[in-house]
Amino acid sequence: MYDELMEEQIVNKVGGRFKLSTLIQKRMVALNRGSRPLVEIQSKDAMEIVIREIMEDKIYLDNTGNLAIAADEGPDADGDDAGPSLEDL
Repeated sequence: MYDELMEEQIVNKVGGRFKLSTLIQKRMVALNRGSRPLVEIQSKDAMEIVIREIMEDKIYLDNTGNLAIAADEGPDADGDDAGPSLEDL
């Protein structure tokens, strides 16, 4: 039951299942291309990283459906080597 509640919380946070699927896919591509996680987590599992980033409001889809990173969040905010930019995706 807890998993179902957590799933619904994530779906509602993003704005629907399609948006969630799109956000996960785009962020997974960015991570696979070398982007660094925006959360501190012991796991190397990209899905766990993405879910934590969503839950901590680090990433979202902008009005045009593109992956966006919260401007003042995480190690990427100061321009450290974070891998490809969002424009490279």
